[in-house]
Amino acid sequence: MRQGKYPFIVGFLAAPVLLYVVFVVSPYVQAFYISLTDWKGISANPRFIGLENFTRLFDDEVFWAAVRHHGVLLLVMPLATLVIALFFSFLLNLGGGQHGGRMAGIWGSKVYRVIFFLPQVLAVAIVGVLFQAIYRPDETGVLNSLLGKVGIDPVGWLIDPDIALLSIIGVMVWQAVGFYVVLFSAGMSSIPPDVFEAAALDGAGRFTLFFRITIPLLWDTMQVAWVYLGIAAFDAFALVQVLSVDRGGPDNSTTVLPMEIWRTAFNFSKFGYASAMGVALFFLTITFAALTLRVTRRERIEF
Repeated sequence: MRQGKYPFIVGFLAAPVLLYVVFVVSPYVQAFYISLTDWKGISANPRFIGLENFTRLFDDEVFWAAVRHHGVLLLVMPLATLVIALFFSFLLNLGGGQHGGRMAGIWGSKVYRVIFFLPQVLAVAIVGVLFQAIYRPDETGVLNSLLGKVGIDPVGWLIDPDIALLSIIGVMVWQAVGFYVVLFSAGMSSIPPDVFEAAALDGAGRFTLFFRITIPLLWDTMQVAWVYLGIAAFDAFALVQVLSVDRGGPDNSTTVLPMEIWRTAFNFSKFGYASAMGVALFFLTITFAALTLRVTRRERIEF
């Protein structure tokens, strides 16, 4: 039986590995090669130009604007999502205090879980169209209509370069919170109830339960969540495509690298230069994930 173990494992892994190589690794290799050419998307034999496309990136103001926007996204979007999701999941699982000797969530927590998760089942395009109506810059917009009732003039949520990116980040947070509420709720449910009950019996309040017990025991889950949210921040293509003015505007104030890759390739037929942007995005994402896992690494708490 032992002698046939490795052929058995190889037999099961061969098909998935082959599919991964064909549909994941192969496109990456092709993108790396195309980034070294001046391919226009038509010719069968593009001209090899080496690192010229990458050299051009250093002088491309729009490229660096997109990189700066990703920096804002990486700072604001994951942090806001994690804080809100942790707060809600704590309320849904432990916020009600002790009932019958056991820790419980607030009243109606099961219903709230469904409500919080609802944005996850909506397609990104639907979310974008929904918030187009909410962010409409005149009195017919939902937000401006509410502001008008208290005497505040309409705000150009998506047409003001100073707040357009933050407005889109708000939509990203709204859509992502529900998933991480469920994720953190699952993490909290895996923690032995005795830990929370013993702390409550010793007089620990909700503040102590949250910061001194819940967060340390959920650290590994939070670490993974931060990486996922960072990768989502490096994407952001769909919402920027639907919500922003002129696809990345106004004045490139909301553009992101996936948007510039799409625009460069399909509007200007510069597939080689677009691939160079894609390679840069690939290494930015990998670097972020590696640094995050390294910086947030800590001793695992056993329970």
